[in-house]
Amino acid sequence: MVRPRDYRFNLGVEKESQMSRQAPKFAADRMLGRLVKWLRITGQDVIYGPHLTGYGLIRAARAESRLILTRDRHLKQKQPPALLFIESDHYRAQLRQVMQECGLKPGDAMFTRCLECNTELHSKARETVENLVPPYVFSTQEKFSWCPTCQRVFWPATHHQKMLEELRTLGIG
Repeated sequence: MVRPRDYRFNLGVEKESQMSRQAPKFAADRMLGRLVKWLRITGQDVIYGPHLTGYGLIRAARAESRLILTRDRHLKQKQPPALLFIESDHYRAQLRQVMQECGLKPGDAMFTRCLECNTELHSKARETVENLVPPYVFSTQEKFSWCPTCQRVFWPATHHQKMLEELRTLGIG
């Protein structure tokens, strides 16, 4: 297993300083769906899907310079790029592990990615979503975000508060 910090160290001084300024990008294997959702909530760029397993995961990670997140003990035998082996079966422990080992802090990036497709969300004017959201939501919410890829509309309602509380409970938010 190669730790993210070890990987940066091997890139050389110039590349290391560039990567330390940028948040890491991740490629997660198909066993980590719940972790992916929570990483996206914190604003992390995580690709994920049924095609990302074995050599497909390795190819995607190499093509986009992504750190692999995996529970597959045999993946390291396939000579992957940098990977982080996820120790636990439980998403809370998995999220804590990734946040700690990669030095991530959610901060302003929270709720900036589509939970379904990973695309960065765009602000959407309230008047433009009237026909896209339920009437009650339109009458009670002021801020809306929109995913240009999958066309979903998001708003900070009670589920937003529950997610923040979950992150605080985990010592992350």
